[in-house]
Amino acid sequence: MAIDYEKEYNNRARVPEHVQIFVDWLRDSEAYCKQASGAELNLSYGPSPRQTVNFFPAKGDTGSAPLAVFIHGGWWRSLSPESFNHLAKGPNAQGVSVAVLGYDLCPQVSIAGILDEMRNACLFLWKRRRQRMMVYGHSAGGHLTACLTATNWKTLSPDVPDDLVPAGYAISGVFDLAPLTKISVNEDLKLDAAEAQRLSPTSWPVPAGRTLDAIVGALESDEFLRQSRAIADGWRQKAQTRYEAVAGTNHYTVIAPLADPDSAMTKRVTELARQTAGM
Repeated sequence: MAIDYEKEYNNRARVPEHVQIFVDWLRDSEAYCKQASGAELNLSYGPSPRQTVNFFPAKGDTGSAPLAVFIHGGWWRSLSPESFNHLAKGPNAQGVSVAVLGYDLCPQVSIAGILDEMRNACLFLWKRRRQRMMVYGHSAGGHLTACLTATNWKTLSPDVPDDLVPAGYAISGVFDLAPLTKISVNEDLKLDAAEAQRLSPTSWPVPAGRTLDAIVGALESDEFLRQSRAIADGWRQKAQTRYEAVAGTNHYTVIAPLADPDSAMTKRVTELARQTAGM
């Protein structure tokens, strides 16, 4: 039977309550910004107004706390950090400082351009803190998480470690972009077959020793489940990978545990951040 890619990748249609979820995200994000001690908002890492970092230090961080970087989703074409700052709450409470990244959106820029921006943001953080970082991201941010984890950073800047991002925690990501050329979202993404292949981390030669968790909601579509399994399986020969389908969660509710300091998801992100920091 032919796969209905439009249906498989239309998460908003699969989860009609997404409208209220988005409202709740923004409310919780704004509330955390008000209560987070020492937060630095809208730090600029590039020329665009959307190229920003919201930095939430862990309590007592003098520059050496483990560093985690969060990248939001939205099909590379919607949403912003303003709806996701609360996802720093869990790691912050566990002693991990968190940078929430913003980026320009398709179709004003390409996915390749967004990836360049995310790499620039990581280099910006390196210049500020001189430490490796782990990255966690959701949906489009999951794709970008995998790309950053597989990057050889020495090719971008000679003064950074080649494993500047040695570990990633990719939630509900798309890692094989070929199916996206067949759906309506591509009106904004503007992918052709060659570009989709070039930007698919499932086909990248991941450097040895990297770590990637591929996490997905158990209630998500078959394609989203396949995507996370595929990168975990494909990278396993050289990287330490882990696949998990989180029971009872969909594409939007799967990230909720990141705001809970005691959740298994927060504890795993914390573990990866501490490993990255050599702690």
